[in-house]
Amino acid sequence: MTAEGPQGSQGSETSAVTVVLVDDHPMFLDGLRGALLPEDGFRVVGEASSAADAVALCARTGPQVVVLDLGLPDASGIEVTRQLLGDRPETRVLVLSMSEDDDNLLAAVRAGASGYLVKGAGREEIIGAIRTVAGGGAVFGPRIAERLQSFFGALAAAPGREVFPDLTPRELEVLDLLASGLDYRQIARRLTISDKTVRNHVTNIFSKLRVNDRAQAIVRARNAGLGTDGAPPQRHD
Repeated sequence: MTAEGPQGSQGSETSAVTVVLVDDHPMFLDGLRGALLPEDGFRVVGEASSAADAVALCARTGPQVVVLDLGLPDASGIEVTRQLLGDRPETRVLVLSMSEDDDNLLAAVRAGASGYLVKGAGREEIIGAIRTVAGGGAVFGPRIAERLQSFFGALAAAPGREVFPDLTPRELEVLDLLASGLDYRQIARRLTISDKTVRNHVTNIFSKLRVNDRAQAIVRARNAGLGTDGAPPQRHD
C-alpha cells in the first residue's frame, strides 16, 4: 500500500527536504509521520509498506531521503536500498530497523545506506539523522557506530594490509575469501554483492598482484597470512 502527497510543516516547497517513509507497521508509520509534521523543512511526499511499492513510489516522487525498514514483507530493505541507489544514486537512505544484527548493519552499509538507527531511537535523534543524511552526512547510532569502527578497524589491521598496500579494503576482503576456499558465488553471497562485481574485483586483484590465475593469487594470499579460517584453497581456473 502506498500513500502520496505533501505532508509536513514545510516552509517553502523548494527548500523542504522531501521524504518517503517505508515500513510495514501502520502504527510506526503514523508515529514517524507525526514526528515530522510539526517540523520545519520537511515534506513527506509518500509512504509505502512493501518493497515493490517503495521502489515505485520513489520512482514517481524522487525523494531526497528514504526512511526505510529492513523487514518488509516482499523483499529485504537491503535489496530496496540497492535498487533505489541504482536508479537514483543521489537518494539518501536512512535505515530505521528493529535489527541490531551485525550482518544486517554491514549489508546496509555495503548497499549504500547513509545511516542506520534502531527503532528505539528518540524523536530528536531520528529528525536530526534525516537532516544530516539529507545534507550529505552519515549517521549511525552510538552502538552501531562502535560496531562499524570495530569492523573496519579489524579490516585495516587484517593480515595482508601491509603486504598488499595497493589493494582496496574490499579487494583485500575478496582475496581473503578466495584464499579461504570460497568460489565467486559464495563470495558474492557473503559480501552481498553480485557475481559480476566479485569477478571485477578479482580481475583488479590479479592485475595488482601481477598474477595470472586464482591459484597464484591464493598462494600469494596464504603466504601473507590470509585465508586462515582453515578451509583449503580451491582452484577454479
